[in-house]
Amino acid sequence: PRVNSSLASDELLLEDLETEGERQLKSLLHQQLDTTASIEQCKSKRRCFAPAAFYKPFGEEAAGALTLSQFQALQESNKETSSLRELGLSDSEILLWK
Repeated sequence: PRVNSSLASDELLLEDLETEGERQLKSLLHQQLDTTASIEQCKSKRRCFAPAAFYKPFGEEAAGALTLSQFQALQESNKETSSLRELGLSDSEILLWK
């Protein structure tokens, strides 16, 4: 940071201070302009993503006239099924579990 001569030496001009966002942008720019990257470096930066979630709408099973207790039981069953799906179980494995 630079100090303005008209101000006391301990007062800094706000526009002369570098923010964290500016530092990040400069870092990203230097990474993009660096042409010495190797295949091994690119592989080490690779990220793994979780598999896509399977969505099954709840309304199909709850269609029609249900009592409150029947609906709550269906809702609890649906929560259990969705949590088993999140663990990576297939539909046949979920049926076997139940």
